[in-house]
Amino acid sequence: MTERTLTVNLKDRSYPIVIGENVLSSTAHWQSLVGNRQVMIVSNETLGEIILPTLLKTLEALDAPPQKLQSVLLPDGEKFKNLETLNKVFDALLEQRFDRRCLIVALGGGVVGDMAGFAAACYQRGVEFIQVPTTLLSQVDSSVGGKTGVNHSLGKNMIGAFYQPKAVLIDINVLQSLPERELSAGLAEVIKYGLIADIAFLGWLEDNMETLLAREPEALAYAIYRSCEIKAEVVAQDEREGGIRAILNLGHTYGHAIENVQGYGAWLHGEAVGAGMAMACELSCLQGWISQADYDRSLSLIAKAKLPILPPESMSKSDFVSGMSVDKKVLDGQLRLVLLKQLGQAVVTSDFDADILDKQLSALG
Repeated sequence: MTERTLTVNLKDRSYPIVIGENVLSSTAHWQSLVGNRQVMIVSNETLGEIILPTLLKTLEALDAPPQKLQSVLLPDGEKFKNLETLNKVFDALLEQRFDRRCLIVALGGGVVGDMAGFAAACYQRGVEFIQVPTTLLSQVDSSVGGKTGVNHSLGKNMIGAFYQPKAVLIDINVLQSLPERELSAGLAEVIKYGLIADIAFLGWLEDNMETLLAREPEALAYAIYRSCEIKAEVVAQDEREGGIRAILNLGHTYGHAIENVQGYGAWLHGEAVGAGMAMACELSCLQGWISQADYDRSLSLIAKAKLPILPPESMSKSDFVSGMSVDKKVLDGQLRLVLLKQLGQAVVTSDFDADILDKQLSALG
């Protein structure tokens, strides 16, 4: 399989995204990034037995191996994405006397990547880190763009920092052992890119969804590459989400409400985003911005990826209203949503009919 590389263009903070097979075990990818310095790998208890040994072996085999090589394993799951767990990373760094030239390597899914990146942003006021995403969702979304942080009981990702990695190294081989539910969760973010920015890619996904679910390497590599390419283009225009970058949150306002009310981890992030995208497409249709046929097409693709298209039956209008009110896109008390003007074109707006949103949520019970 041909290895693919693209760049997130942020001037002096630009960095490469490498997508290929056996990236974890290739010393060529690591030699120039590591150098003779201290390296702390942040991973989780599940990956500690499955993937971490491969990376340790690779780093130990470098011509210039790390001056010090340590790892810290965090508990696995969204419910542990908090300040208490984050302190485990700081404890490990301080106990091992890591200096400000050290390198943090985030080996894991979105939870590990967000927490390790936030730790890197904070430790000694900022040290370098590398993203090594091991889930489809983290490979196409959370590892790219520099969003780091933790959850709070009152809101998802409300404590964090924008902090760009030194590189993103994506090994598609790790997806072969990914649970089916996690694979589908990642496909939610892949579908998002087609809906918001590339109708041709949306059509490709419709034609290749079964192939992606079967984990065919070339199909996965292309889906990851195109997703990262779209995100890199958006991030280059708006690194800190002051404008256009917010379109990457299609379905997330609804989805974060689902996660917050259900309890972090009850629904996977991608599952909540899948249902949230369906709700955002529905509101776009009710507004008259997309046709019924386009709405049906969107729902069909989300369902084809084995994702939910309806929110939890237990959630009411009041649950969504309270959950959506703490979304980061709320400005001056005004709710903004990412909606579709047409397939392949998203907009961040508060210019929607509030009565229509109220009717949509009221229908939930």
